[in-house]
Amino acid sequence: MRELSNKRAIAAMPIAGNFRAIDFALSNMTNSHIQKVAVITQYNSKSLNEHLNSSKWWDFGRKQGGLFVFTPTITPENSYWYRGTADSMYQNLSFLKNSHEPYVVIASGDCVYKLDYNKVLEYHIDKKADITVVCTKVPKGEDASRFGILSQDSDNRILSIDEKPIQACGELISTGVYIVRRRLLIDLLRKSNEEERYDFVKDILVRYSQVKQIYAYEIDTYWSNIATAEAYYKTNMDFLKKDVRDYFFREYPDIYSKIDDYPPAKYNQEAAVRNSLISSGCIINGVIENSVLFKKVYVGNNCTIKNSIILNDVYIGDNTHIENCIVESRDTIRANTTHIGEDGEIKIVVEKNDRYLI
Repeated sequence: MRELSNKRAIAAMPIAGNFRAIDFALSNMTNSHIQKVAVITQYNSKSLNEHLNSSKWWDFGRKQGGLFVFTPTITPENSYWYRGTADSMYQNLSFLKNSHEPYVVIASGDCVYKLDYNKVLEYHIDKKADITVVCTKVPKGEDASRFGILSQDSDNRILSIDEKPIQACGELISTGVYIVRRRLLIDLLRKSNEEERYDFVKDILVRYSQVKQIYAYEIDTYWSNIATAEAYYKTNMDFLKKDVRDYFFREYPDIYSKIDDYPPAKYNQEAAVRNSLISSGCIINGVIENSVLFKKVYVGNNCTIKNSIILNDVYIGDNTHIENCIVESRDTIRANTTHIGEDGEIKIVVEKNDRYLI
């Protein structure tokens, strides 16, 4: 994610104008009637914690269950930060022990998709699986070596998992969504910790692929992982396509997010907007084409913005030209400047200009 992850966890990255990446996983949870959700976070979690400060937006404000946020905690027995995905769950093992639900859904917070986890659970039970991995074909234009490559037999049992290979051989990839029986997960986490193995994929999935019954559940609907700047840019640009927007925002079930009380976008007389997403709180004076503007963006007079993503609370001065760029949030772009990403590269603009001079 380059400079984009200097301010926030990837799960807190803004998506499609009004959403954050984690909204899609949390919405899938509540739409699947999962009532107890734990968010495990460590790196740069301030922005994510602020977004999750009220669980009511995803309907987790309830007497039993609810939304829990777990960050690393120093105890008499342990003073480590999370050393991997398996270790992050092991350090919160009491949450799993004190729960009564028979199954656990594990999902990453940096993916954009819709999924009914109940259908995966039915498949998991029908196959008598130990672990079920939700997978999909490599999205067009994506580098498969970013993901875990799966191979399976005719019954969809996973034969091997090649995690982020140098050269990808295959097109079936893991989406980072798993279902496993709670008691089995506790046993696997305990054993991995005793052996000082801390990664869920490498030290549990890959290691036990020949021992446990691990099955693949394939989806063919829209799925995207935003863990690189290029993938993040492409995912937001996908929302400029009507079929993608309709799939997420007009078809049941809905995607939910925290609502901010900003006024609708204001288009002044000089504004000209084509095929773009403009969020609430924006004031537009210039020309905008094929771009996504997040909340509270001010675009000055005689500005041109093309094929770009402008994150929250950005002030763009007069006579500015921005093309093929991602502009970091809370930036001030000086007047009479030009920022263009060339040769197919996405340029990340991070200006540290003071907006208010005392």
